[in-house]
Amino acid sequence: MNVSVFDLFKMGVGPSSSHTMGPMTAACRFLARLKHAGQLAQVARVEVALYASLALTGRGHATDRAVILGLAGFEPRSLDPDQAEQVVDAVRATGRLKLAGEHEIGFDEARDLLWEGRTRLPQHPNALRFSAYDAQERKLAERTYFSIGGGFVRDEDEMGQNAPSDPGPEVPYPFDSGAELLEQAERAGLSIAELVLANESVRRPQVEVLVGLDEIAGAMFACIDRGLRVEGILPGGLKVPRRAYKVHQNLICDADRRIADPLAALDWVNLWALSVNEENAAGGRVVTAPTNGAAGLLPAVLRYYERFHQGTADGRRTFLLTAAAIGALYKKNASISGAEVGCQGEVGVACSMAAAGLAAAVGATNAQIENAAEIAMEHNLGLTCDPIGGLVQIPCIERNAMGAVKAIDAARLALLGDGRHTVSLDKVIATMKRTGEDMSAIYKETSLGGLAVNIAEC
Repeated sequence: MNVSVFDLFKMGVGPSSSHTMGPMTAACRFLARLKHAGQLAQVARVEVALYASLALTGRGHATDRAVILGLAGFEPRSLDPDQAEQVVDAVRATGRLKLAGEHEIGFDEARDLLWEGRTRLPQHPNALRFSAYDAQERKLAERTYFSIGGGFVRDEDEMGQNAPSDPGPEVPYPFDSGAELLEQAERAGLSIAELVLANESVRRPQVEVLVGLDEIAGAMFACIDRGLRVEGILPGGLKVPRRAYKVHQNLICDADRRIADPLAALDWVNLWALSVNEENAAGGRVVTAPTNGAAGLLPAVLRYYERFHQGTADGRRTFLLTAAAIGALYKKNASISGAEVGCQGEVGVACSMAAAGLAAAVGATNAQIENAAEIAMEHNLGLTCDPIGGLVQIPCIERNAMGAVKAIDAARLALLGDGRHTVSLDKVIATMKRTGEDMSAIYKETSLGGLAVNIAEC
């Protein structure tokens, strides 16, 4: 199993990795196929069908905007949110769209964007199908893609293989389970972070890996700081106010009194998570960690390490490398898609990753790190994904704050022991997967159950 750190942690835009970044990426891949086949100039119309979860919560997750931007040739990692707004507004005003930024066609959302919420394709609930037609309405090409969580996209052939077509380079310490990860590390006399660094250095020079890790940490912290400076109402119609700015001002003004509060650190952790997820909900730039819906949890815990454990550059790298190892296990053996397994696959996985990363950064043994990851997920099992209005606002923003606190506690619990425990990480990952399979579809990012229907929209 060879999932890169930079696949799990990548720059993107909000509000959703699976419902925004994934569809945008899928559109770009479809255009690449048309170009490769020499068909782009023949296209007069593109029809896009969104299925199941992508349709049911697509408007709240800005999937329609993402498809337009992808067809216009924009990619999540380099998208300027302000430019994106202008492009979408122009397409909607004129009914014209430049495919890949170079070939203009007509685009009528009412005709060309189909919302098939009642239809679920068997491979995955996050499916979208692109069909290209010429001026005589003859079909030139058709392709189905699946947004499987965290911005990862597979096409119909790759889903059929149940594995990516390119497994990546051979690494010195391959692992497909938590047990194998611990065994490989013990045999080589390495920490989990050192093992992951060795594997990652096969893809690119080690110095580039380290620089890349520093850039990820920097981007996470920059996102926190951006969110602390902005006031206003989040988009989408729920009229949810951004809270991070005022909370930050209150914490600063009340600093003297809070010095005596033994739990004051948690106020800051809550603040940092809120800040990132408000940025994500507003369509800002975030780091998937491992998804956009859970993007605030790891940055909040990483900054907690930085501020309250006198964090170092090496410690931050250890945190991210270790967290990536845990995230890769969930991606391989379960899912990081809320539409597939509920929010246990997003906030739950992020909590598990953050607990392991924090434990590693403060000097835990490999066994304690595995224990921290297990504890965090054990107490997120069954967590549903039921966003009100299909928006990543309620309960998603606060859920990241709660998950960050839970990750810190899981790491502390693990550090109180010697790493020996009854339930292994592999067992809890298998349980999470089975729980997701048993969970009703109404609790898996469809907005058909839970808070989404029991609380009236504001």
